[in-house]
Amino acid sequence: MRDDTSGLTLLGKTRPEYPSRVDPGVLETFANKFAERDYEVVMVTDEFTSLCPVTGQPDYGTIELRYVPGKECIESKSLKYYLFSYRQEPTFMETVVNRILDDLVQACSPRQMKVVGRFKARGGIAIDVSAQYRREDQPS
Repeated sequence: MRDDTSGLTLLGKTRPEYPSRVDPGVLETFANKFAERDYEVVMVTDEFTSLCPVTGQPDYGTIELRYVPGKECIESKSLKYYLFSYRQEPTFMETVVNRILDDLVQACSPRQMKVVGRFKARGGIAIDVSAQYRREDQPS
């Protein structure tokens, strides 16, 4: 049982060309061979950076993605490129987490998905933001 990797363009690429603007089109998926089964995929990065839309100062945080795949799974290197593209993006933390959720749901049509952003303190206040998606035909 081999995995079909023919549609993946970033995995194995030796010279990274990181995007300079947020582009959900960089997200790649592969077929979920176990689509009839519920299982959870968890991906975490503690290297997330975006910019405050008012001050331009960087906001650092951890992004955690948890999802129950449908027919497609997110390819991790493309997720890395996608998240890296936020480094020059002026956006509020609440907006970025919801935007990531929307883009990932669009890319892979999961049964369920949750994105959590845990942002480091600035001005003495740390902010955690979470956003969830559940396909309508999925029980709560």
